[in-house]
Order: sequence, then C-alpha cells, then structure tokens
Amino acid sequence: MLGGIYTQQKCALCGQGMRDNGRNGVVCPTHPDQRASKLIVRFGRKVYLRFTNYDEASRALTGLRFKVDEGTFDERDYRKSNPLGFRTLAEQYVEVKCKSELKPDTVNHIRQHLNLAAEIFGLTNVKEIGYAQVEDFLLGIENVSSKTRYNIRSNLHAFFRWLVKRRVLRPDQMPEFPEVSFELGWRKTIDMATQDAILEEVRKLTLENPRIYIGIKWLATYINVRPVELLGINEEDVDLKTGLVIVRKHKTSKAIKKPKFIPVIAEDLELIKSLPRGLPKMPFFRRDKGGGGRLQNASFGRHILYRYWKKACENLGIEGVDLYGGTRHSSATGLRKVLTREGVKELSGHETNKAFERYFQVDLDDLREGYAKTRERKSGALLEVIRG
Repeated sequence: MLGGIYTQQKCALCGQGMRDNGRNGVVCPTHPDQRASKLIVRFGRKVYLRFTNYDEASRALTGLRFKVDEGTFDERDYRKSNPLGFRTLAEQYVEVKCKSELKPDTVNHIRQHLNLAAEIFGLTNVKEIGYAQVEDFLLGIENVSSKTRYNIRSNLHAFFRWLVKRRVLRPDQMPEFPEVSFELGWRKTIDMATQDAILEEVRKLTLENPRIYIGIKWLATYINVRPVELLGINEEDVDLKTGLVIVRKHKTSKAIKKPKFIPVIAEDLELIKSLPRGLPKMPFFRRDKGGGGRLQNASFGRHILYRYWKKACENLGIEGVDLYGGTRHSSATGLRKVLTREGVKELSGHETNKAFERYFQVDLDDLREGYAKTRERKSGALLEVIRG
C-alpha cells in the first residue's frame, strides 16, 4: 500500500533501525519494547508529516490513502511552503490584477479587502474555508458601511471564483457566500441658484488658472462626464471646428471600446478658444503657469477640482455638498423640470450598453441643446470677465 510510518531513531539497546509493526507502534525487531517517539508519515515523494503519537500517525496515513481512493488527494495540501494558504494565494491574485487592465484604484480596493480577510484566515488552506468562516468574517468587520461590506464580499467571491478557474479548487469546493444587502446613501444636492453661486465663487478663486473653473463648470453641464475622466482629455481631443471633446478613457471604455463625446455648448466653446493652446499630447486640464512647486503645463492632480469646489462651498457657508452631488446629480435633478425622465437619462449617460451602441445615431445637436439647458438660466457674459 502507498505510504508508511517511519522513524529515524535507532534502538537504544542494539542500534537497529525500527519498523512499523502495523498494530501499535514503530519498534525494534529484536527488542519490541523499544518504541520510537518521533514518527514520520511518508506518502509519495512530497508528503512528509511528523508525529509523536502512533495512533495519530496511523489515522493520518489512513486518511491519505482514503483521499487517493476517492480521488481528492492533493499533495499541495501538505507542502511546508503552504501553497494553498489563503494569504499566499491572495497575494498571487493581487499580482495578477496588477498586470490586468484594471484601474490602480480598483486594484488597491481589491488588495485592501483581501488583506482584511488575510488577517482572519492567514495561511489557512483555502479548501478549509467554508460558508461559516466566510459569514463570520463578513459579519465581524467593524466600522464599515453596508456598501463597503458588500464590496468586500464581492471581491472575496471573485477571488474564490479565480481559484476555481486556476484549478486550485474544484467547483464543489468553492464555499457558498452569504447574501449581503446594502442601501446606497443619497448625495446631498442643491438648487441651480446655489450651484451658480458656487461656480461663480470657483471662478473668482481660479482667475490664475481658469481651467479649474472650466472643469467644474463642465461637470455641472455635461452630466455624462465624471471628474476623473476630465483629466484624461488632451489638447488633440478638443476639436474647435466641430465643438466636440473626445473622452477616450472613461468608466466603460474598456468594456465598450469606444470613446465618449461631449458636444460643448457655444459659451464653453468660446471659453476654450480664450485659453492658450498646447501641443497635441498636452493634457487639456493643466497648469498654464508654474509656481508653488508646480511645473508649468503639469497635469492637474486628481483632487484639485474637488478641493476648489469645497473651498468655494466653505467661503459661501455651504456644508455637506460634494463635487459629484453638487454638479452631476444636482444638474440632473434640475433638468427634470425642463426635460423628460428619458431625456435626462440620455444626457447623463445612464444607459444600458445596448443603448450606448446607438450613441452615434443620436443627433449631436440635440445633445448640445439638451446640455445648454443646464446653463440657460445664465448667459455667456462670464466669458468677458474671464478674458478681462
């Protein structure tokens, strides 16, 4: 039969090697009362387990033979390097994600969530993690929102699905996952008069670099664009003849393989023309002047628009309104007074992928007219102030 119980100890009386008697110990053939106290279960070439109790060693050997018979034996379960440990495999998973097309922020969230799990599971063999262990982990996370708990569950579930694809686990070995429900919080929105006041305050704060004001104004006008997407726009993406701005990197760009288009309204086109033009590959949202440790023509940092929005709100005594809620969501809410629900949905880009495939069939002039309604309460008079 495969495997056996052995020892490296010698008989204290005659120096002979000891052998398993198959009943109750590893003993000297000549002096059976001399028993080994340090036992080794060898199973194949790679399984090497140590014991100090014969009954435990015997049960382990029987278990290994049974796993071979039922087809579930995996020698990786017994390696000293613990290749099937949760932490070991989680680190490999994160490395794979780092090499994928996922955004760095997304990878960081995956890393953080799996690190939380690794603090609990450590080097536990992933085959030993079942529903109970997963549920205890998820319910035991403190001081997080229901949405964060849901996201942690999603990333942990994706990790185990990856283990199945890698043949680390059989499909039947993947643990069941408890349901985790959540309710999205509501962002605080503002009326259009308040939004106008904040935009005007931003304009005053950014006279040295009007691109900051333009960026925030665009977020309040073109409600299908997100703050981080603006930072990927280059000079070559702004067409002054057609009045179109191309957003090549956006939330769904990797899925649909198509850019997003902004048909800018007339007053914004004039604002663009008032700015100094740069080389094609220069970021459109950049610092036209250096100073303060910043280089001329350097791209905006990720949080610059948010900082100026919050500063403007602080100056006006407005609390609890973030950039996203005060621009995109507030403008969408305001548009409901002048457009149908479907009209607002089309402008905001909240469409199904199938609907998005018909994007190029939408009349760009209709979109431009719709975006103009986000600003029609104001004229383009601010252009003269900026130019001045």
